[in-house]
Amino acid sequence: QVQLVEPGGGLVQPGGSLRLSCAASGSIFSIYAMGWYRQAPGKQRELVARIITGVSTNYADSVKGRFTISRDNARNTVYLQMNSLKPEDTAVYYCNVQQGTTRHYWGQGTQVTVSS
Repeated sequence: QVQLVEPGGGLVQPGGSLRLSCAASGSIFSIYAMGWYRQAPGKQRELVARIITGVSTNYADSVKGRFTISRDNARNTVYLQMNSLKPEDTAVYYCNVQQGTTRHYWGQGTQVTVSS
C-alpha cells in the first residue's frame, strides 16, 4: 500500500501562484509515474501533469508554460508549482502515484480556488 498526503491548496487571486506538494509513504517501489489530476465541478477528472520515472514529463495543454511539476526522489515527494493561475484552474487537485502498470493510488484531494 502507498499512502499519499497532500497539504496545500487554498484561495488565490487570478494571476497568483500556489505550490502543491504530495508526500508518498508505505510500499514505495516500482513507481511508474507520479503526478497531479484535477476535477472541476460537473467535469471529469483530468490529467494536469505527471512525471514518468526516468522517461518524460507530461502536461495538459491548458497548463503548459504556467505549471511546473517536479519530484524529490529522496523524499518521495512530488510538487506542482502553479503560476499565472486562472479562474478555470479552480478544481480539486488529486495527487496520483502509479505503481507498476496498473495500480493507482490517490491522495485525498485539495481544493484550489482562483477568484478575486
